[in-house]
Formats: sequence, structure tokens, C-alpha cells
Amino acid sequence: MDLLNKRNKTFEDVNEFDAELDIRTQNENSLSNDNESFINNGIKITEDFWEDLWDYISDDNITDIDYNGKDLWIRDCDNNVRKKVDISNTNINKEFIELLSLRISNAVSLELNKENPVLEAETDKLRISVIHESVAVSGRSICIRKTLPYTRISIKNAIESGYASTELLSFIINCIKCHMNIVICGGVGVGKTEAAKFFSQYINDSERVISIEDNLEWHYSQIKPKQDVVEMQVSDIFNYQDSIKACLRQNPTWMMIQEIRGEEAKDFVTALSTGVNSITTLHTDDCRKVPDRIINMVSDRIGADRMEADIYNFLDVAIMISMKIDDNGNMKRYIDQVCLFSFEGSRKNSLIVFNDGMLISKNFSPNIQHKFDKNNIKDPFKCDVIFDNLCEDFIS
Repeated sequence: MDLLNKRNKTFEDVNEFDAELDIRTQNENSLSNDNESFINNGIKITEDFWEDLWDYISDDNITDIDYNGKDLWIRDCDNNVRKKVDISNTNINKEFIELLSLRISNAVSLELNKENPVLEAETDKLRISVIHESVAVSGRSICIRKTLPYTRISIKNAIESGYASTELLSFIINCIKCHMNIVICGGVGVGKTEAAKFFSQYINDSERVISIEDNLEWHYSQIKPKQDVVEMQVSDIFNYQDSIKACLRQNPTWMMIQEIRGEEAKDFVTALSTGVNSITTLHTDDCRKVPDRIINMVSDRIGADRMEADIYNFLDVAIMISMKIDDNGNMKRYIDQVCLFSFEGSRKNSLIVFNDGMLISKNFSPNIQHKFDKNNIKDPFKCDVIFDNLCEDFIS
């Protein structure tokens, strides 16, 4: 009898354990869903949520989706210009956009009305901006930028599309190998962030990388999952200046800043002077203007004057991305300029190495040449990574 009671007790324990396991599993599933909602701010990446825009949202080849009140425009990652989409046979219209923006505003618990005419939201892959018709007189406007957790540029397609030559790609990758500080510049929509993502993947796997962004676009921990990565996001209570200062206390080898655009420029230059390496982006139309652009961002003119020598001392490379019309009449992104900065004695030097994508100079300053020599790079315009990659494509 005692044996039977023990047996029944064992069954009861097993049943209790199974019931508890079911509850734990349900809680874990619920937690997983909550985490997904947190990542996407309640915005669902589903066809039910996006309806007639779903084909564009789900197509990884499309980078931008813009509605201006009456027309839909898209941009893809094949270096083409924005294209107007025929929406005559769809439900994409004023009413649809109003319902969609209401759905977005409810998902993120933010208002969109005359008193709050701008709604901004983001998910782990989308950056969304909606402008209310009270200020956008052409009609409610919505812009959706997609930032995916991988690089759209490859060595093969960069060369084949005319984005960059083997010499140019080799040179930039060798600059990263030498721990040179890099600014990628250009106008709006030329692909500065995408270029930064592409080149940053050639950072040595053993080096610690800290990314600083307001909109999470780099996705560096997913691009290089084996890397030691800290990803920081700025906010109203933790701005770029705060994040740069905090970054320096986290033992970074590389500090990757989404974009330099304001007073944080001073902290950025100070960080470079500590020996941390950096890749960042900047708006300008010529590599040689980068030092002046950085200086002009700082309101403290005395401090700005002192910064100039530091910029030429510690900022090594500027890369400009441009767009041009190809033989078929399409707009193509390409690496236009590469400029090297140095400070020799009391002289500030800026040397254009590539212009319009063409190699025009190999006469580096002693400071730049020393960095190549120190890292045993005999020819900066040749790189084993490029050669090996092209050989793999040829064999496959």
C-alpha cells in the first residue's frame, strides 16, 4: 500500500511538474513576444499591419518608401534613382495613409495632429517619419527608410557596378587595417551609412567596437556576431556628447558614430586624440571641406580654433560618396573622392588620392606613409582580402 501511495505521489509530482513547465513555457513565449514588440515599438512587420505597402516593406532590395500626399516613390539598393510607382490599381491613397499613420501612432503611443504634426517611430529595421497635412499642405507625407542587419554592398558588386575600383577598395581596407580614422561624407541619400557598414566589417575580429546611433542602422553585432560589440542609442536624456564620453570609459578600439552633426564634434575630435579609432559620417560635398565642416559645428569659436590642428593631426581619411548618370541613363552611387589629412610641422595638408573614382596621387605625407610601413603594407593599393574574394567568386 505504501508502495502504491508512493507511485501515485510520483505521478502527482510529474503532473505538477508538467503543469508548471507549461506555465513557464507560456510565460517564456509571452516574454519573447513582449521583447519583439519592444524591439519594434509595437509596430508589426506583417502584411496585416502594412496592407498594400507590404510588398515594398518585405522586399529587401527596396531601401526607401515615400508617399507625398498623392504619389508613391521608392528607391532600391541597385544604385538607381527614386522611381514613381503606379498605384492606380491599389488602395494606396490619402485615406489609406491616414489609417496607416493612425495605426503607427497607436502602436507607439504618440499623437499625430495639428498640435503634434510630426510623428517619428522606428523598429529594428524601419525608420518612419510622418508629417501631418496641417503643415504638409500637399497632403500627409510618410517616409520609410529600411536599414537591414547586413551589408548590401559586396566586393564583387562594388567592382562590377562601378561603385569602386579594386585599387580604391584595397586602399580603404588597408586604411582600416592601419587603424586610420575615417569620415564618410556626401549628400542625402547617397549611401553614406551603407558604405560605413560595408567598410567597418573589415575591422579586425579581436578589436572592441562601440557604435553610437540615434536611429539604429548599423546593426554591427549582427553583421559581425563574433565581434566584441557594444551598441549605444542616444536619446533626449543621453545625447551624442554623453555617449562619446561614456564610450571612452568602455575600452573601445573603434568608436563608430552614426553621424557628426553638432556640438558633439568637439568631443569627437577629443576622442580621436586619446587614440581611439573611428568611422563616422558627415554631410558635405567635397572631402577637403571636412575639417571646416567639423569646426563650424562648434559654437565655441575659441575652442574651434584650437580644434583645427587636432583635426589634421588625428583625422586621417575622408571618403566622399556621389551619384552620377551611367551610359543607360540610370543614377549610380560611386566612391568619388578619397582624401588624406596630415599635420606636418605647422603645415596642414589635405591630399586627394582618388578623384571621380580615379587614382591621381601616391605621394603620401610621412605621417601617413609611416602608418602603412608600421603595418607592413608595401602597396596600399593592393589587398589580399580583395584578391581572395574575387578568387572565391571565380572558383564558385
